[in-house]
Amino acid sequence: MSIATVNPASGETLKTYEAMGEEEIERRLQLAEATFRTYRTTSFAERAGLMNRAGDLLDEDQDEIGRVMTTEMGKPVNQARAEAAKCAKAMRWYAEHAEELLADEEPAEADVKDSGASRALVRYRPLGPVLAVMPWNFPLWQVVRFAAPALMAGNVGLLKHASNVPQTALYLEDLFHRAGFAEGCFQTLLIGSGAVDDILRDDRVRAATLTGSEPAGRAVASTAGEMIKKTVLELGGSDPFIVMPSADIDRAARVAVTARVQNNGQSCIAAKRFIVHTDVHDAFAERFVAGMEALKVGDPMQEDTEVGPLSSERGRADLEELVDDARRGGARVLCGGERPDRPGWYYPPTVLAGITREMRIHREEAFGPVATLYRADDLDEAVLIANDSPFGLSSNVWTRDENEVDRFVRDLDAGGVYVNGMTASHPAFPFGGVKRSGYGRELSGHGIREFCNITTVWHGA
Repeated sequence: MSIATVNPASGETLKTYEAMGEEEIERRLQLAEATFRTYRTTSFAERAGLMNRAGDLLDEDQDEIGRVMTTEMGKPVNQARAEAAKCAKAMRWYAEHAEELLADEEPAEADVKDSGASRALVRYRPLGPVLAVMPWNFPLWQVVRFAAPALMAGNVGLLKHASNVPQTALYLEDLFHRAGFAEGCFQTLLIGSGAVDDILRDDRVRAATLTGSEPAGRAVASTAGEMIKKTVLELGGSDPFIVMPSADIDRAARVAVTARVQNNGQSCIAAKRFIVHTDVHDAFAERFVAGMEALKVGDPMQEDTEVGPLSSERGRADLEELVDDARRGGARVLCGGERPDRPGWYYPPTVLAGITREMRIHREEAFGPVATLYRADDLDEAVLIANDSPFGLSSNVWTRDENEVDRFVRDLDAGGVYVNGMTASHPAFPFGGVKRSGYGRELSGHGIREFCNITTVWHGA
């Protein structure tokens, strides 16, 4: 298994790393278990001090780690810096709110008496070492949105990061250590995916969280189920972006471009399927295609670049296969669709129309700057098209009609409905999906409680 930094803008291998052997993995598992026994007894105030310090250090490192992320996976460097700032914000949010979110809960007095107790409460206690299997597309954010709540709850973390972002993975371990967390509170495991199964089966690992592909989620969920361990899975997405006649079409089209190409189009919550009411379809399509064509594709280290390369040669090939399959099925290419003649793994912003259910891109996630455009005759058809997907991560709806909003919120199969705006994660709001997009929630109070032992404490009369 290759663990290496390969610059996607050039294809050049910059650094390679040896995978950790069994002895080093064992040492780290022992350290995690030993550290947890002590760390779980620390106060929220102590944890908050450490977490706030980590956020401060991350702010100081923003330019440096931003360039590392861009070098490793290709996102525009200004987006990489913004990702680092978002992570620092989340650290501070959990430092401020964790104690309140995990405060003891007291049942209703009538229920306590009915149970025969003199007193009862519900307490949230940490589980122990949690294994996090994380992807490359948001190499800081995906980890921090697990690590900040898990550490604030008193757990310790073991990170198996994607093998193409090893420098970012090692930076994260160093960041928490510099902030003052004990060495075993957060550890990076430089390992291949083949080593995950044995680690997850180890009794010292109490739970797991994974963000990534559907096959990876199935593998982790299968092992965790066999071992009876809690998991949270955030898998793929093919989010609908629905535009109704009452929408601000100019604004919807501008936001649609950003919603599709954020992070070079490599985002689970990027809008991918654009479902537009027939009354405004042509007006929206004209503006949307023009906006996609106007994007600057280039060196992700340049400040004015809007779309950089895809993260890997394989990723680009997978995207091309989806586009080619749609072409063969009769889809129309409204812009893009051709690999540029230049070094690196670039692919142009692309819009496809005339999509049918038989095309792979209708049911598979396009992980790159490729949008599919659909026409809907009414709200019911828009919902049918939106839900005709194995995924259900988030959704975007554009309408000024409150009755339509109520219908979409009721009927869309998704973990989020964003009205007149673009889906985005925020530490205060729960994040996750339904169907093959996974289960469980990250962020907010729901996320911090996922890896807690929810304990009933009952006192006799």
